[in-house]
Amino acid sequence: MSLIRALSKDLEARSDDSLRALFDARPDLISPAVPDFAALAARASGRVSVQRALERLNRPQMQVLETLHLCTNTDTEHSASAAGLRKLISGSTVAAVERILVSLQELALVHRAEPPHGTPAIGNRQRFYLPVGSLKDVVGIYPAGLGRSYTELVRLQPAFAQRAVQLVSELHRSGAAIHGATTPMEAALALQHWTSSPDALQDLLATAPERTAALLARFRNWAMGAVPQAQRKASITTEGSDVGPIDWLLARGLLVPLDAAHVELPHSVGLSLRGGAVIDDFRLSPPVPELGRTSAALRRNAALGAISETLRLVGEVLHAVREQPLATLRSGGVGVREMRRLAEMLRIDQPRAGLLLELCGLAGLIRLDVDSSSWVQPPDLEWLILPRQEQWLWLVNAWLASERVPSMVGQPINGTPGAAAHRAASGSTIIALSAEAQRPDAPVVRKRILEILNELTREAAAPDGTAPVLDAPAVLQRAEWAQPRMARRFSSLIRGVLAEAEILGLLGSGALSQLGSAVADDDPEAALSILGEHLPAELNHVLLQADLTAVAPGYLAPALTEKLLLMADAEGQGPATIYRFSPDSIRRALDAGHDASTVLEFLREHSATAVPQPLQYLVEDTAARHGRLRVGAAASFVQSEDEAALLELLAGPKTEGLGLVRIAPTVLISSAPPRETAQVLRSLGLSPSFDDSEPPVLRLRRVPAPHAPSRPIYTAPRTAPPAEEVQAQLDVLRHRPAAVGTHHGADPDHTGEAATQLGLEALQRAIRLKQRISMNVVDGLGNANLEVVVPLSVSGGRVRVFDPAKDTERVLSIHRIIDIEAAEELRQ
Repeated sequence: MSLIRALSKDLEARSDDSLRALFDARPDLISPAVPDFAALAARASGRVSVQRALERLNRPQMQVLETLHLCTNTDTEHSASAAGLRKLISGSTVAAVERILVSLQELALVHRAEPPHGTPAIGNRQRFYLPVGSLKDVVGIYPAGLGRSYTELVRLQPAFAQRAVQLVSELHRSGAAIHGATTPMEAALALQHWTSSPDALQDLLATAPERTAALLARFRNWAMGAVPQAQRKASITTEGSDVGPIDWLLARGLLVPLDAAHVELPHSVGLSLRGGAVIDDFRLSPPVPELGRTSAALRRNAALGAISETLRLVGEVLHAVREQPLATLRSGGVGVREMRRLAEMLRIDQPRAGLLLELCGLAGLIRLDVDSSSWVQPPDLEWLILPRQEQWLWLVNAWLASERVPSMVGQPINGTPGAAAHRAASGSTIIALSAEAQRPDAPVVRKRILEILNELTREAAAPDGTAPVLDAPAVLQRAEWAQPRMARRFSSLIRGVLAEAEILGLLGSGALSQLGSAVADDDPEAALSILGEHLPAELNHVLLQADLTAVAPGYLAPALTEKLLLMADAEGQGPATIYRFSPDSIRRALDAGHDASTVLEFLREHSATAVPQPLQYLVEDTAARHGRLRVGAAASFVQSEDEAALLELLAGPKTEGLGLVRIAPTVLISSAPPRETAQVLRSLGLSPSFDDSEPPVLRLRRVPAPHAPSRPIYTAPRTAPPAEEVQAQLDVLRHRPAAVGTHHGADPDHTGEAATQLGLEALQRAIRLKQRISMNVVDGLGNANLEVVVPLSVSGGRVRVFDPAKDTERVLSIHRIIDIEAAEELRQ
């Protein structure tokens, strides 16, 4: 029976609660909704869906599933039971394996099957299982880290097939207990039988050169390895006493060359090295890492210090960008020169400046202005006036949801798009705000790492209140057990995520802080409450000194820092920042619209001491010389002797877009061109005249979309569909039961997704079994023709077939095939 039909029967027999649990674990099965159980089974058997489901399995589940895959044959419906799998999983029990098989069945990754033919009556009381058909494609060619069989290697590696007979002959003449062979397939079977005994293989390896055991240990988890000159000729008859481990293994067929640089450890050799077990490191509970400890006070203080410093530096980044936007390279990103300038302004190193710049970019605190190709601060940015705990939550929410990875800045570029351009511009490293720092899986990985940190912290909780110090190896060890299929993603991002979490205060002194725990639990309100309680109160005053400096005795309120940076230049690092006043800094405040009286009034209001006389003289003297000459931008002017009419235009709401400024009693200037200004005035009922001396050139101006800054709100990656969506899907399934047929082809009433999957399943099964199929093919005129062919391969929506009647090969489009049936049993 078709595997999809078997799974469809299994799903239809389930209760509603069982189906709800399935949809919670695999939400993609009902997104979009399916019409019946056949379509549901087809989707659950699809390669992409199975791949997603496998990413959520832990190590014991993956080990049992891969062992089941190795022990079964979906083409011949040869199933396996928990008792059979236990013999191949060292350290397991039948009960443990059965529980895992049931959990895999609940996830629709395996289904119940009939016992293999010839199973004793006592075995019929056991439950037998088969995996979904696409598991082989998802798991890959090395399930459980074991290589392919000798017979498969002979079939797929022509060079090894030519060498196999001679290799077996040399082994036989050397006295090895191996059968002779005259054909490559006989040689493969002889090698397979010779290496299938763990004891015999160990006796053979006892005579191997030194370092052979260490070399084979590298193949413990993966069957393929890189070896220089892998296809060199190695022979028992010509080897000397100083033979190396690789040559010794190649000469005896224990390693099979794949190409000039890679070799593979055959299945039977790998199995014997594991003592005859497919899995020799089975354990139901996760490994417990050895962790250091830190005090709760040290953890809290480190986290709060990191938060305060990050908020201060982000504020300075925004001020620096507002004063001078950051230019981008032609290939994208901020270049080394701009980063050096920013780092000098912030008084920090360039890597940290790049990380902060990325944080500002992903949080929307700076944006790319397409007209100037520069990074600028959006107007009316709400972040600047928020309390510090809300500023922190803004950054954390944006970080959790962003697909950018700030810690990738400065890392080598490894073949990413646009890499060639960046190599020339940035020395082969990823630069800030470039496309290379993008990782679509970053939100999922970040969230999972925080959850693992939370799990480890709770498991290692101590009565004395100390917290465990969590480093990258400890987190990675747990991640590899919890989700082994995602281990590579974790390993590439783990250190960067921990570093980013540390500057955001989610980690303190290497331990997960209370804030990090609240964020991991998706409880932002609790995090705000904790931060509001423990974060040192923001200060609203500075200490003015006679040397034209102001000392901040702690972390200042964001609004105070913003205005102070307008009047003075920051020096030093940390909370006790020194701000130095100079003629240039005072002139900067005057350019922004302040005068001497407002500057001095601000200083008196926010100074814990009197304004020193030298500072007062500096402000007044600079203001006295400021503004004698004014420079501004204008695109047109409006002149009229009617001063009242000009004042009415200046105050009118309909002329706000013109940017009118009064520079004389009878003259206004506008930021809009003359023709545009005249059109607006005419719309108000006026009749202006203007000098049309400009050339008649049509000027296309880019009008940026109005920026409406909003706080980022993080929502955790969706793990389960809404209850009402699940209920609607159950109603559809129960009222439209699947019609399950019995033959191998697609049923006429199975259309769409189910029909496509059933047809592909039948084609792939026929290809593996070299089986003839009978299929109806529609030609260009819509006529259906019944053909009996042998399918050879299927890919890209096309199937290559051999027509025995015409002794020719053809390529057909799959969408023209409307029905498929097996025309014969397994070809003899």
